[in-house]
Amino acid sequence: MKLTIKVDPDLCIGAASCVTIDPATFLLNEENKVYVLDHGEAPGGQVYERVIEMTEDEKETLILSAQSCPTLAIFIYDEAGEQIYPDM
Repeated sequence: MKLTIKVDPDLCIGAASCVTIDPATFLLNEENKVYVLDHGEAPGGQVYERVIEMTEDEKETLILSAQSCPTLAIFIYDEAGEQIYPDM
């Protein structure tokens, strides 16, 4: 499945709980803001939005990492563009 992951850098406070849970998807930059990786790679540089192909297990880890964010700065959308986290 393909999921779209967006990080709102204005909401991100650099707590890095998402990085701890899912280091293949998230990394802190020099401004202490999280950006989105694609399975540990950063093709195209540091971006706050990326479409990633992932397994069901990877999706569960991704959602757990998003849930760990104290400011709800991580948004996840399914292939149809429907927001699946945080719940609408």
